[in-house]
Amino acid sequence: MLKPPFNLNLLRSLDVLLETRNLTAAAKALGLTQSALSRQLVQLREQTGDPLLIREGQRYLLTQQAEALRGPLKALLANMEALLLAPDFDPALCARQFSMCGSDYIADHMLPELLQSFSLQAPHLRVDLRMWEPGHYRLLADEGIDLVPVIADVIPDNLHGRAMGEDKPVCVMRKSHPLAQLSDISLEDYIYYPQIKIAGGSDKNNIIEQHLARLGVKRNIRLSVPFYSSALKLCVDNDLLLTIPMHIAIALARTAAIVWKPLPFDVPSYRYWLLWHARNHHDPAHQWFRKQVYDVLQRSMFGVTQFNAISDT
Repeated sequence: MLKPPFNLNLLRSLDVLLETRNLTAAAKALGLTQSALSRQLVQLREQTGDPLLIREGQRYLLTQQAEALRGPLKALLANMEALLLAPDFDPALCARQFSMCGSDYIADHMLPELLQSFSLQAPHLRVDLRMWEPGHYRLLADEGIDLVPVIADVIPDNLHGRAMGEDKPVCVMRKSHPLAQLSDISLEDYIYYPQIKIAGGSDKNNIIEQHLARLGVKRNIRLSVPFYSSALKLCVDNDLLLTIPMHIAIALARTAAIVWKPLPFDVPSYRYWLLWHARNHHDPAHQWFRKQVYDVLQRSMFGVTQFNAISDT
């Protein structure tokens, strides 16, 4: 008759028994009652086909098989413990590819600094930057995306995140636009003049559309594009309005012939998060990677954190 599979839960008890050669001491070390350990010893004897410990007066002696088991058993338990311990992570040796989502604004203005940091600390690491699909948090669970900076009020289940700051949307236009000389624009102006919308990479448009719907009006969207760079060029070359986060408007206005105005209606602040899935939360390599990304986004002159720091002074 075939023996039942060996109960691996008994290996630790066997190791302590062989080490102490004393049921009372072994039970104390294992946090068990002596009767519970005696039952385990019975199981061990049945499964090994050997008595393992032989009572000799007030002590126990090990059988030959028990003696032979001592060294291999300790090595096996050490390997099992090592298997469950988090591996040491050395960024200098890391050749892993990390995938993150982001807009072309991040690619143009923050990715170079991030890659510079990686080249110094982890020269073999690879980065795959993809466009974020608004609301598609499944990408973090099923599509191998490691990180995504997003606008969100609530972090979905099974995701972890770090807050990066907040700001509000503003209306951007070229300096020669008919509204450019006004200190403020009206709601009628905002919905009358044609606009360009950045359709990819964020959830920010939903906030604007939902608010305008509550007011019973719609924007005059003339054109939708997926990229900040193309939207900015089209905005500079045409009388098109563009609604973007304030920190981005301030950053782009440093080099482009644009101005920005507060929106003629109040909307909730954009809250920025760096998100990752729970399955990566305890991975040492991922912990290192997301800290590098977070640190770069925090200190970048193009990020929302620096805008918040200036606003608070």
